[in-house]
Amino acid sequence: MRCSHAFFHTYHKGFTLIETIVGIVVLAISFSVLTSLIYPIAQQSAEQLHQVKAAELAQSMLNEIQNKAFDENSDMAGGLLRCGETGASNCSINMGPDTVSSTETRATFNDVDDYNGLVYSAGEIKNSQGQTLNLYLGYTMRISVCNDSDYSGPNCDGVVDANTSTAKLITVIITTPTDFSLQFSTYRANF
Repeated sequence: MRCSHAFFHTYHKGFTLIETIVGIVVLAISFSVLTSLIYPIAQQSAEQLHQVKAAELAQSMLNEIQNKAFDENSDMAGGLLRCGETGASNCSINMGPDTVSSTETRATFNDVDDYNGLVYSAGEIKNSQGQTLNLYLGYTMRISVCNDSDYSGPNCDGVVDANTSTAKLITVIITTPTDFSLQFSTYRANF
């Protein structure tokens, strides 16, 4: 017996065009949600790295400044008399480099107040020998020093303290490449 032609329908498994489009839309939405969740975390981790580098830079600068004499009229070798004491010179009232002709550089700074007004723009931060520190490209630094005999800091901009022989407030402000500013302050006492 001969078999009559029977038409067998074979079904191919796959996706229709509509199912494919719906799948693409769902994937696009899920990727955009994931991206919006991951991007801020990546930015925050970069900001944390910038903050750590800023703290290292500020600490290095504060250590350098702390190792200088209290005042230009102080005994640089740590003698028995401090500026402002009976029998010693008065402490200087001038904040900033000692020479008027601006020939004093960071390499020749010998007392704390010489650093007052020192500013480094982005890409210009240098070490004490004048070499640019490429590790801190994009960072800026501003240093201020002022007399602060009552320890009222941390900001004494524009305030004149007549007592020049007690303590100086040193403030270092570092701005990261992402425009986040961090302020670090310490005191240098007259001893």
